[in-house]
Amino acid sequence: MPASALTERRPFGDRLFQILALAAGLLVLAILILIAITTSQQSASWFSSQGLSGIFSATWNPSANKFGPMGFVYGTAISSLIAIIIAVPLSLGIALLLTEVVPRRWSRPIVYLVDLLAVVPSVVWGLWGILVLAPWLQKIYTSIGSGVKGVPVIGSLFGPPVSGASFFTAGLILAFMITPIITSLSREVIATVPAIDREGAYALGATRWEMIRGAVWPHSQSGIVGSILLGLGRAMGETIAAALVIGSSVQVTSHLFAPGDSMPAVIANEFGEASGTFRAGLIGLGVLLFLLTIIINVVARGVVARSTRRSRGA
Repeated sequence: MPASALTERRPFGDRLFQILALAAGLLVLAILILIAITTSQQSASWFSSQGLSGIFSATWNPSANKFGPMGFVYGTAISSLIAIIIAVPLSLGIALLLTEVVPRRWSRPIVYLVDLLAVVPSVVWGLWGILVLAPWLQKIYTSIGSGVKGVPVIGSLFGPPVSGASFFTAGLILAFMITPIITSLSREVIATVPAIDREGAYALGATRWEMIRGAVWPHSQSGIVGSILLGLGRAMGETIAAALVIGSSVQVTSHLFAPGDSMPAVIANEFGEASGTFRAGLIGLGVLLFLLTIIINVVARGVVARSTRRSRGA
């Protein structure tokens, strides 16, 4: 039977659903394109006035008409990296604990608690960070800094001088914020692993860790990476919490206990009083953040696809 005849006989509900799903996908794509076009247009004067060398500069001085974004790019990258390093092992550990170790009657309260943490407003995290966590951490930073002072490499990362509002504090707060997201999504993905795969691994004499590595991880890898990317996007785009605890000091330094700044934080702090090229520069920071997020997602998806092809080939 011709394909056209099969298409004509499809129920109206199926055709309507296909059209709606296609329209929804195209709408999302159109919104992303419009965001990219409009923000690029409004930041064009910043790109043209700074030139290529200015775009790669770390000097941000509005009074001197210098708007180098690299200090903010660095702060965003460092704080997000710290958040991911802390949150990913913790999130995957909790997700595996809830799905593979803890009995269901005990896992439910933990699931409710994790889901509750995910809905805490970012401003609450930021206020708690700057009022409670930062003063407490500064004492710890001081002890660590005095202990590693003069030690090669480690001293440059954690030595004095220290500040409670710093790259590391911002990364820690962001880790608290994205851990519930990564945990919830990873738990849902791991729960979709067929029970027969687990039972087959145990039947072959695998330990629990070997079962997780050989049966759960290959099935869940792409979904877990997607949850990590979602958490990374949340960390990179977080505004209020980062603005309160990162220190609002533009600098590129290896010292993690030093104050810094990030792209979303400086946009939130300075956009209301900006005009002209200054305003265009802040919008340009948003464009750079948008591009950086897309690049990270594309690279991560490529890595996952390559890993999946290798595992199937093996």
